[in-house]
Amino acid sequence: MAGKTMSDASSSTIGGAERGESVVYDCRRRKSSCGYCKSGSRGSITHGLWAPDNLTVDDYQDLLDRGWRRSGCYLYKPEMERTCCPSYTIRLKASDFVPSKDQLRVSRRFQRFLDGALEHDKAVEHSEVSSTSEGGSHALNGESHSVGKNSMSFKNEENEEDRFMLHLSDIVADSIRLYTKNIVLPRSIQIPKASVKRVSHAKKKLLVQGSQNLIYSCNVAFQLSASIRRAQVGEMKIDNLASSESNTAETGFIPKIIAEKLVNHLSQVDELSSFSIKPCNGHINFYSEEGEASFPKSAEKANISQETARARSKDSSMEKNPKCSLPKRRKFELRLKRSSFDPVEYALYRRYQLVVHNDTPDRISEASYRNFLVDTPLNFVPSTGDGTVPPCGFGSFHQQYLIDGKLVAVGVVDILPRCLSSKYLFWDPAYAFLSLGKYSALQEIEWVKQNQMHCASLQYYYLGYYIHNCGKMRYKATYRPSELLCPLRYTWVPFDAVKPLLNQKSYVVLSDSSLQQNGESSLPKVPNDMELEQNADFLEEPDDVNMDEDGEMAEAYSDSSDEDLDSDSSGLPSSDMEDQDVTNILIGIGDSRMRYKDIQQAISPSGRSYLENQLIRYKRVVGKELSERIVYILR
Repeated sequence: MAGKTMSDASSSTIGGAERGESVVYDCRRRKSSCGYCKSGSRGSITHGLWAPDNLTVDDYQDLLDRGWRRSGCYLYKPEMERTCCPSYTIRLKASDFVPSKDQLRVSRRFQRFLDGALEHDKAVEHSEVSSTSEGGSHALNGESHSVGKNSMSFKNEENEEDRFMLHLSDIVADSIRLYTKNIVLPRSIQIPKASVKRVSHAKKKLLVQGSQNLIYSCNVAFQLSASIRRAQVGEMKIDNLASSESNTAETGFIPKIIAEKLVNHLSQVDELSSFSIKPCNGHINFYSEEGEASFPKSAEKANISQETARARSKDSSMEKNPKCSLPKRRKFELRLKRSSFDPVEYALYRRYQLVVHNDTPDRISEASYRNFLVDTPLNFVPSTGDGTVPPCGFGSFHQQYLIDGKLVAVGVVDILPRCLSSKYLFWDPAYAFLSLGKYSALQEIEWVKQNQMHCASLQYYYLGYYIHNCGKMRYKATYRPSELLCPLRYTWVPFDAVKPLLNQKSYVVLSDSSLQQNGESSLPKVPNDMELEQNADFLEEPDDVNMDEDGEMAEAYSDSSDEDLDSDSSGLPSSDMEDQDVTNILIGIGDSRMRYKDIQQAISPSGRSYLENQLIRYKRVVGKELSERIVYILR
């Protein structure tokens, strides 16, 4: 208590520490640099609590539903009206989930890899692993890789666009598969390999007005039409080629119609939303308002790797040569284990941070990994077999993804009475072409569905925080139909209903929109520490696609400054007596538990003022019920 003295109040205790009793301490506001917008002025402002080793899953579930999250044993909640990037808790009811075409494509791609139709070259690992943000050398898996700034770029500007065009080609190839799956084609047809090329400046000058925004083009519709025509000639044994051409046109297999069909498929792929895709006399053209800067600036953003290109080449050759031996299937395993330190997982985490996030070795020590992803304050609750707890129990878990016995990804999750809360995912960079971030989200949603029969209350999938003006967060809203938590009334509001408001300002009282849609003209007054920020700036950024890049607060309590809660200037209504009544807050001093009203008179006036300001803030950010249920430890 900041050096203040207190007389013995043991006679006022209401019980010592009990099993299943949540304990927190040190409620502070923290300001740190923002990992999303790199704001140098406002920065990220959060409320923080420590929950050292004893937090019930029921209490943490209620904290989640008031906008809190955890990083290890540290709990944090954005101060929404002040922080630079307001972060809304986002969730999805698993039974209502409708996968998008892009998400279905990820599942099919993963299955093709397991079936052996896609391959990856282990040599890719050496080129992907050998990069850090500043250059230098580091050791991975017992090997030392030397990296310099010049070699690190390894033809970045050229190679990255080449890889992105391969990625576009792969998406077009998937669209061809969808298209040909729903039509009757000759049995002997050989599907051509799609190839997307950049349109040169010389060709643009010869085209119509507006072609300056034409970036890429693909002529696979001509090749597919010709392939169909050749197959028809062979199977029907028609000697007159003109007759075959007439038949091809009559059945709709001319380049112009094929291109239009393929564009219909491509226009529904989420990761191509930054392009305007149009058919033009049999060509598939990709337009972009950004002009020359349209392709992603890193292979990671393009979500394509060299192994994808090799896989496409092998897949095509197998289609052309049906006599090839059947590919070897891969074994896929999902293992759910309670959160604990595993050296194999830690080695994978280091590799992921170094390669994907360009982190430095000194920032990914074993201690920081334990603090972030291993340590947990949640009490484990074993299965009871009565339909109230799933077979694995409640608590913190690591879900391991293994292919042929090799660990390729780890999802860190909390399984709670009403939800599976996804905390973080890290994966092997050599398997980036499988979009493991997206795939893991689909698996976690499916896990919730399957476990509802064991625990009826477990219905939701929580994706963490959603930041509308952060491109790396926008993918979360593609898991539909999702809901956002209103930061004022703590009610859930459909994302689609409030998206127009978020397009205008970054901080919104989401339930206002819901009440207005229901025809209510007046809004109830709800005591809280949030006030509407009228002039919030909004920055529109392009979508990113990797699920694991949600940027959970790995260093939530580092590089930050604490502000005492009595220095608050948040504009809270001082006349709200109920909100300022802290007499029933549960206080812990040593082994004693008591209500604040029982020790209030034992504190000096100056100490009482300081402590009550802390408790008022604490009550407002955790809520009245939790403040009277969770033990707040005084240090």
